[in-house]
Amino acid sequence: MDSSKPVITATQQPETWQEILQSCFTQADQFLSYLKITHQVPDKLAGATKNFPLRVPLPFAQRIEKGNINDPLLLQILPQLAELDHATGFTDDPLNEYTFTPRQGLLHKYHGRVLMITTSSCAIHCRYCFRRHFPYDSHRQSKQQWSSNFDYIREDHTINEVILSGGDPLNCSDEHLQWITGELEKIQHIKRLRIHTRMPTVIPQRIDSGLINWLTQTNLKVVIVLHCNHANEIDDQVARALAKLSDIKIPLLNQSVLLANINDNSKVLIALSEQLFDCGVQPYYLHVLDKVAGAAHFDLENNTIVQLYKELVENLPGYLVPKLVREIAGAPAKVPVMPPSW
Repeated sequence: MDSSKPVITATQQPETWQEILQSCFTQADQFLSYLKITHQVPDKLAGATKNFPLRVPLPFAQRIEKGNINDPLLLQILPQLAELDHATGFTDDPLNEYTFTPRQGLLHKYHGRVLMITTSSCAIHCRYCFRRHFPYDSHRQSKQQWSSNFDYIREDHTINEVILSGGDPLNCSDEHLQWITGELEKIQHIKRLRIHTRMPTVIPQRIDSGLINWLTQTNLKVVIVLHCNHANEIDDQVARALAKLSDIKIPLLNQSVLLANINDNSKVLIALSEQLFDCGVQPYYLHVLDKVAGAAHFDLENNTIVQLYKELVENLPGYLVPKLVREIAGAPAKVPVMPPSW
């Protein structure tokens, strides 16, 4: 947290999602002290956090095992010196997104759908994020620029789905989200609204009455795609938040990223699929890591990936097996990773 903010205590915890956002851990020393981890030297992490700072909300931090430097949730968000190593083939823009921006704040990579950068901010900073170097400053939008994006969508009748991404779109206020959907509802050929978010798992308090009202009032067909990599991310509070979304008939999908030392184990991935389905969430995609600079230490060998997937197929019913895919810059869609016959 910023030095001007008080350290979170058990008797003085934020309650609303806005308060939780404002009180995230942003300083390694305070965060590690909260986790009772003392053998990590925060000063050594300064280089890794210079351009991509630490950011962890309390509800997520509470699920990390105290004193365990190898906790799978902690490893997703703790800066590492390995982020400073140069790795061949790892770049700032591994998906070549910068070339698919016809308007400021708009990405149009795939047929039939367009992605809107609703915000530059996330509730949590995942160290493997493929947009950790994205030039958000050049994609900040005024109302006039938003209007230009709606015009672009209006003029292209091949687009029938709009994806809200970022950053995390649920970092935005309900009022701003209502304004966006209100404008999209005026465009006759837009049928679906897809929301990519980590919020229900990192700050489940975000799924409040205001958000539910917005989701139930829009005329668009809403689909929410979560991002959860490990079953330990789902506690009772998260399950209750997901139940609220299921109760209003929102289809819930999940996409995960394969990460070394975090979920590179078939038992871990099987538990994740089972836990998700118990909470009304359909396992959707299992992503091979995007080769973004600073994330090479999360990468896995292709043979390991194929073996893991083979074990998933052998131990789960087909509807609980996510599609194994990688994203290749310039490809017309996600590319399935086709394991050899077994």
